[in-house]
Amino acid sequence: MQKELQIVLSPENAATIETNFALIAEKLEIPVKDIHHIKVIKKSIDARKKAIKINLKLKIYIQEDYQSEILNINYPNISDKQKVIVVGAGPAGLFAALKLIQKGFKPIILERGKEVSERKKDIAIINRNGEINPDSNYAFGEGGAGTFSDGKLYTRSKKRGNIKNILDTLIVHGAKENINVEAHPHIGSNKLPKIIQNIRETILNAGGEFFFNHRVDDLIIKHNEIIGVKVNEKEFIGTAVILASGHSAKDIYYLLDKKDIALEAKDFAIGVRIEHPQEMIDKIQYHCEIKSDYLPSASYNLVAQVKNRAVYSFCMCPGGFIVPAASAPKEIVVNGMSPSARNSKYANSGMVVQIKQEDLSNYKEYGVLAGLKYQEEIEKITYRNGGNGQVAPAQRMLDFVNNKLSTSIPPTSYHPGIISSPLHMWMPEDIVERLQEGFKLFNNKMRGYLTNEAVLIAIESRTSSPIRIPRDKESLEHIQIKNLYPCGEGAGYAGGIISAAIDGENIAEKIALKYS
Repeated sequence: MQKELQIVLSPENAATIETNFALIAEKLEIPVKDIHHIKVIKKSIDARKKAIKINLKLKIYIQEDYQSEILNINYPNISDKQKVIVVGAGPAGLFAALKLIQKGFKPIILERGKEVSERKKDIAIINRNGEINPDSNYAFGEGGAGTFSDGKLYTRSKKRGNIKNILDTLIVHGAKENINVEAHPHIGSNKLPKIIQNIRETILNAGGEFFFNHRVDDLIIKHNEIIGVKVNEKEFIGTAVILASGHSAKDIYYLLDKKDIALEAKDFAIGVRIEHPQEMIDKIQYHCEIKSDYLPSASYNLVAQVKNRAVYSFCMCPGGFIVPAASAPKEIVVNGMSPSARNSKYANSGMVVQIKQEDLSNYKEYGVLAGLKYQEEIEKITYRNGGNGQVAPAQRMLDFVNNKLSTSIPPTSYHPGIISSPLHMWMPEDIVERLQEGFKLFNNKMRGYLTNEAVLIAIESRTSSPIRIPRDKESLEHIQIKNLYPCGEGAGYAGGIISAAIDGENIAEKIALKYS
């Protein structure tokens, strides 16, 4: 017999619950010998009060042995099936390819960057403040921007698709089973590359094809219908084209605009990365001087309205690192990541301000590309205010709020290095004022958050694309070009690994429905 049980425990008891048969036997009022196995189904932390509790949902195996639920996803051989071109090997493109295989189609994946092991070498060069390869960096390459990220798997897109299916697929390819348990699961930047490699092997073993160092530079369109793409005049022809190029693929937006293919402007956000000592965030969030060994590095989620714009934390990375995420020379962009253990002594988060279309009046001449031009300009301004190469401009948090130049900067996790800079003087005034007020409001929610022990590093500019590639709500095809399927973050329909993967699966389903 199996029985489910909701229980609230201390962090220490929760950490050992799978072997603590006596505690569960007492709760269920049954003999200890009757319990054969305890499995954690769901787990979340309640840190609202000083006495921190762990909420658990358990499955108890009573007088019944536990049978491992081995996942088995069938990927048939599709070597001689209809071809679908997939532009981009990020989460959207990879999960679209996996679903296409299940539906009997052959994915041809074109990735502008390198396979993940070679990509690591280019990223190492950037971290040493070396040159940026425009096609192989933190944004581009096998796995997309998600490969060298925290691997956060939380999403609010619960109605868009089957989240469990995405998590199960990741588990099959090497992720730990606890991602199906934690309320806010993550994989870790040190684990993701191998999982991405395993997904590639699944696709290749089924008969799909990968082409790395293949940046698409043209679309083959006849009578408002796409039949393929070009890479250096080499043609790739398919039944449909999935465009999953990512939110940093500016050249794709320019290509679509040049060919008069419909685009839409959308809201986005600009701000900074803020880094605190992790110990400080632990003290604030867990209401203690020393964090329990049974608790993970603490995170936070902050949002406020300031002058009719949202100011909010984004992609918070406990126990993580700030990384140089620019995708071209002479620009600076920063992002965050965490290893699976989240054991760095730093906590970082994007802290950004919402940008609406009315904020772009100085860029009207660029039409639908106004947000992209604004984004590009601020990344170049940041570069000019930095040091050599990817050395980023930085300022202590309280100094920023008080409009003071920081005479010294604390150590940070950002490897290329930082240089003291008056961010309050050269960042856009509307962003500066809203961040300053937002920090004060956040300090009311997290006492001690506003401190000169924290450092701001500029610029966090790629939380999302400033452009959406519009598509039909029912068919998910582009509203103008038949058989063109804009997909994922770059198309404006996702905001993270899970939502992008779901979008990729949904599009593959639509293609299968149309052509099966």
